[in-house]
Formats: sequence, C-alpha cells, structure tokens
Amino acid sequence: MAETEAHTLEDLRDAMGGDAPVEAAIVYEKKVDEQGRAYATGKRKNAVARVWIKPGNGLITVNGRDQLQFFARPVLRMLLQQPLEAANRKDQYDVVCTVKGGGLSGQAGAVRHGISKALTYFEPELRGVLKQGGFLTRDSRVVERKKYGKRKARRSYQFSKR
Repeated sequence: MAETEAHTLEDLRDAMGGDAPVEAAIVYEKKVDEQGRAYATGKRKNAVARVWIKPGNGLITVNGRDQLQFFARPVLRMLLQQPLEAANRKDQYDVVCTVKGGGLSGQAGAVRHGISKALTYFEPELRGVLKQGGFLTRDSRVVERKKYGKRKARRSYQFSKR
C-alpha cells in the first residue's frame, strides 16, 4: 500500500490509469459595479427584491424608506439582519433595496435572500458560512393553486346530508 500512495492530483490520475481531466476547485470572484456596490436579486413566494450593498455603517433602506418604517414587525426586521449577523458584518454594509410583489413576510424573505447573495458577490469567502446557514437557498414554497370542484386548493365545499 505504501508504494501506491498518491501525493498530488497528477499522481492520483496516473494511479487510476487514465487520462481523466483533473478538475480544479471552483473559485468565486468578487462582483462589484463601478460605484463599488454588489447587486443581487432575492426571491420568496411572489416577492422579488433587488438589493445593492456597499461598505457603510449598517443602514438598510427598503423602497426609499428606512427598514423601521417599511417592516414594522420586529420579526421581519430580524429576518433582514440574519445573514449579516451570521457573517459578522452587522454594521459594516449599507443596504439599498427595492422590493415588489407578495406580502410583507414574502418581501422580508426576498430581501434576506438578496442580501445573502450580494454578500457573497462582495466577499466570496463568506459563501461557506451563508450556505451553511441556509441563506443562499431560495425558499421555493409558494401558494398552491385552487382546484376546480374545491373551495380552495384542498378545502371541499360543505357536505349537506339533507
């Protein structure tokens, strides 16, 4: 066994006895625009958020209003902070976003998804932390459509015996 140990990828390919291509690890690059901002799109239910982040002091603006005005419930504001807290970047970035469609909880989820993606574009080394926390995965759950012969998606009309 000692004489067949592989120390490099080239040795491993030779040991396998083939001309299989050696794949390099995927390296993510920083993606910023001319103004030094990273842009990403976040989605949740029917809401779509366009998010720009840039170095700053932690100000989050949603549709031209402060996050405290736009998302009145503390739970929704907590959703926005989750990716920044997971990456230990809470007061280091200013976030500007526009969000359309859906309700408030869907919009908060869309902004959270967008912030997470934009963080990975600005600092690619944060990808592992955010992916482990589940922030980069788009939540694909949407409202089930109404079926014919039913009152809602699954609810039937009330049965009357007489």
